[in-house]
Amino acid sequence: MTSLSRDEVAHVARLARLELTDAQIDVFTPQLAAILDHAADVEALQLDDVPPTAHPYPLANVWRPDEPRDAGIRDAVLDQAPAAEDGMFRVPPVLGEAL
Repeated sequence: MTSLSRDEVAHVARLARLELTDAQIDVFTPQLAAILDHAADVEALQLDDVPPTAHPYPLANVWRPDEPRDAGIRDAVLDQAPAAEDGMFRVPPVLGEAL
């Protein structure tokens, strides 16, 4: 585990403009040390032969084609509307538009 002192954590907190109590510094010191250890493990990986990738798995479009179709519920929905006209919802005029 990376050796990290309370003073270093307090210094980083000051740089980040964080006000930490002594109890918080005691809690965060081992947590920050664990994060830095993990970062060191990642940095040590040999990735020279690994090509850059945007995603680890090849992706293909799995959606159906976007084609309009009749859902068969228009009449049932319009029957429950407060007002309908010519197969559409009838709504109050907006922004002073005339009927």
